Amino acid sequence: MVLLHLPKLPSTILTPLSSSPIFLRNHFLNPNPNPTKTPRPLLLFSTLTLPASEPTPIDPHTPEPTPHLQLPLHKLFVPPETHVPLDTPTLTARILKGSNILLSNYATDSQVAQAEFIKSSVRTEDCPSDGLPEFALVGRSNVGKSSLLNSLVRRKKLALTSKKPGKTQCINHFRINDSWYLVDLPGYGYASAPQELRMDWEKFTKDYFLNRSTLVSVFLLIDASIPAKQIDLEYASWLGQNQIPMTIIFTKCDKRKKKKNGGKRPEENVNDFQELIHGFFETAPPWIMTSSVTNQGRDEILLHMAQLRNYWLKH
Repeated sequence: MVLLHLPKLPSTILTPLSSSPIFLRNHFLNPNPNPTKTPRPLLLFSTLTLPASEPTPIDPHTPEPTPHLQLPLHKLFVPPETHVPLDTPTLTARILKGSNILLSNYATDSQVAQAEFIKSSVRTEDCPSDGLPEFALVGRSNVGKSSLLNSLVRRKKLALTSKKPGKTQCINHFRINDSWYLVDLPGYGYASAPQELRMDWEKFTKDYFLNRSTLVSVFLLIDASIPAKQIDLEYASWLGQNQIPMTIIFTKCDKRKKKKNGGKRPEENVNDFQELIHGFFETAPPWIMTSSVTNQGRDEILLHMAQLRNYWLKH
């Protein structure tokens, strides 16, 4: 059994995992104090070829399937209390498609049977007080946050989408299966919003991250159809520096830019983003490639949420 813990203070030493709930807040988000120094890897094994999706027929109207991802084992996210099989076929089968996440025994009750909007809040203290675990979705304006939320619950209009960025202006709670919450947060980086309003969004969003005791993990949405944006790198760095648990959700992975126009494929942008942030983290943050158009990554997100949620509830 591989159990690892990163202490809250920055360190390059890996110590045995504590079984306390704080594990979920610390185990993959300890920022590397020296970004120029290569972080010490978690595991040292050979490189695997991981299938990102099932093979599908290709026609002019069907998005090109995501190619196989090359991942060394030390870049995998290993959930707490998870046995790591050493034989390659078994290990490969346990990795969620289009991600670096190993599936654990906590990944149960993942499907969404019921979803309802509960309330909007502008202060953390006004959020629901029933103690249910929650996952927050945040990302740059127009990254596809509302579309992803609707895809997760299989409802087209649970979270209203808009062609105008910056429409989400509150902390919006959606209760799932009467047992946990999806939280839609204001997007950042919307230049057309008034400066005062942008500052208010930033203040209450960061206050929510730092003080919401029922927050299991932040799901940071990154547009994989374009190169990494500085504001996204800064946001990921801030979450890491403040020990906020984070999963990176790469959106719009169905979009394919033509090479002749200088565009990169989504998987290339995904790799580039990880290379840019890896110096700030001692272990690789979990990540999943998604598309709200094709529903790629939907089941993988729900399984990952389930294993984090069930571990959180147990401890």
